[in-house]
Amino acid sequence: MFEQYIYQPFFNILVGLYEILGAISPELSDMGIAVIIFSIIIQVLLFPLRLAGEKSEEEKKKITDRVLEARRIYSHEPIRLHAEIKTIMRSNAKEIIATTANLLIGLAIIIMLYRIFTTGLEGADFYLLYDFVPRPDHINLMFLGKYDLSRTNATLNIIQSIMIFVVEVLVALRSPVALSRKDKALLQIVLPIGSFIIFMFLPSGKKIFMITTLTFSAIYNSIKLLQEWAQKIIIKYAPKPPVEPPSIPAQPPEMPVVHA
Repeated sequence: MFEQYIYQPFFNILVGLYEILGAISPELSDMGIAVIIFSIIIQVLLFPLRLAGEKSEEEKKKITDRVLEARRIYSHEPIRLHAEIKTIMRSNAKEIIATTANLLIGLAIIIMLYRIFTTGLEGADFYLLYDFVPRPDHINLMFLGKYDLSRTNATLNIIQSIMIFVVEVLVALRSPVALSRKDKALLQIVLPIGSFIIFMFLPSGKKIFMITTLTFSAIYNSIKLLQEWAQKIIIKYAPKPPVEPPSIPAQPPEMPVVHA
């Protein structure tokens, strides 16, 4: 089922992109370029899911207020406070659904790309090509004539880890709640280093896909961050409407005193 409904269509798209590039120009017969275009297509298709997980300014303010209240209540219970903040951050149903869907899709893509670059593009999976997709005689797996996509590469691995760090910094800057030192260390140091170790043994084609995906995410978060900063500056320095002094109610006229 996974092979027929998930792996096969994506395998055909990737090979189809490679054939189209080769038809445009023989110099473009580079599976690395096809992977970059493939990654961009995936990101565009998943863009509505990314937007669905975005928090509005009103939602961010509510989260900030709830976190400040939790810090006031549990100021002397750091463990309870940490758990409460996590609960608040996960209370957004849209974000939970979007994050879960992204994780499942990301896992499926990792499995697909591992198979594609270890055996699929070498000919083992050509029987899965649709009738309308040309069967290539040879696929150039040397990206830019330098990086063998079927083998691991330390340079691409380092670039990928740097991009993970950049994205995590941008996400932290956009967070409505300041991250703790522990969370910063986990996301901005441990995660990039751990990814370097894990992806050290995976083919470079997977790294090209991840670098493109992370670059897309970095550009998106940079644009959103600049928009948020600009909005805050506008609100801060926008001229405030003049405050009118409170009106003094008119005194009723004094009645003349009639002497008997």
